[in-house]
Amino acid sequence: MQRVSSYPFNSIQYIDCNNYNYQNSEQNMIAQLTHSNSDIASYIYAVFQASYKIEAALIGTDNFPPLSRTPQDIASSNTLFYGFYEDDSLAGVIEITYQDQILEIDSLTVAPDHFRKGIAGKLIEYVLNTFDFSKAIVETAVVNAPAIHLYQKHGFNEFKRFTPSHGIEKLALVKE
Repeated sequence: MQRVSSYPFNSIQYIDCNNYNYQNSEQNMIAQLTHSNSDIASYIYAVFQASYKIEAALIGTDNFPPLSRTPQDIASSNTLFYGFYEDDSLAGVIEITYQDQILEIDSLTVAPDHFRKGIAGKLIEYVLNTFDFSKAIVETAVVNAPAIHLYQKHGFNEFKRFTPSHGIEKLALVKE
């Protein structure tokens, strides 16, 4: 484990991403985020907003529920957050729920200026390798082909299709 001394959240433990075959840089790290800290919740919020605006456009909706989350919602969440740092920048965030050996990926976002660098895959790989699960579950919009492909690449298979009250048809994927 390493610490990035110039990063303002020195209480966070950083995991060297070189162990996950990302790049040969000591500044690419995964860290569990203390999302109850309002500053960290604001950083998570910024990544969520930037990424989810692009996803909403891809899906073709103006009413995308993840965009309604506030920093306060993030700070009070009972989930776990992990961030991928490139240098001192929070480049990606994965939010999970882990209970009774069930791992749920609740959100996975990458800041747009860090798209196409493999960050989302490294975050998925990290949680799949870190948590002892009997089942991992994730949901995404049926029309979000890039996300579906990414999850399938990591061993997830289609489980069910459904349409929640917000009207965006979703696909649940599972890995056992």
